[in-house]
Amino acid sequence: MTLKHIAGATGLIMASWLPSVCHAQDKPTGVTVAATGGSLGIGPEVGFRPSPIIGVRVSATFLGLGHNVDVDDINYHGDLKLRSWGANADIYPFRNGFRLSAGFRVSSNRIDLVATPTEAVTVGQRVYTPEEIGTIEGTVRARRFAPTFTVGFAKNREKGFAWSLDAGVMLHGTPRTEDVVATGELASNPLFQEDLARERAEIEGEVDNYKVYPIVQLSVGYTF
Repeated sequence: MTLKHIAGATGLIMASWLPSVCHAQDKPTGVTVAATGGSLGIGPEVGFRPSPIIGVRVSATFLGLGHNVDVDDINYHGDLKLRSWGANADIYPFRNGFRLSAGFRVSSNRIDLVATPTEAVTVGQRVYTPEEIGTIEGTVRARRFAPTFTVGFAKNREKGFAWSLDAGVMLHGTPRTEDVVATGELASNPLFQEDLARERAEIEGEVDNYKVYPIVQLSVGYTF
């Protein structure tokens, strides 16, 4: 085969590829910008689905909620503060919207607990008056790095309006209670400090079963 023949064959191959390349460039890239909201919080999400089979997403979520928690005789007001960011790898096994996802969250989620008893209550093993207790404060945190697993459905392949819904779990481990302190007359009393340590253990006992955090997230956005 001469150099002329090789050049001619190369030209034919390139000519045959050119329409498909141009057509591919006209297709949407699969980049989706969305707002996501649910049990992880509310925030921005960006996804990229380069093929019908695989995709990736990153998001950051924030939210604050209030909820009362009873631990034995004491009623705590809990402020749940959700602060996390993370990424997911998505697999679309049927080349449609159904997807299986695995990822992680880097979390600063916490619950700030505050209780100001108005009558005598039991702290640990002893009964104390409101003046002796004052205000009890504590913080509950889970593991900072947590893997996530979800199942969902997404409309994010074609250019235009996009949405997705995912449900699953975040494995954030056993929550731990930190910095349980009181402000009353006996705040520095050794016996009261022992009972305060028991109260901390009781709070941890209440949250010990919440090693798995449920995920339900709805995202709405636009695919470019």
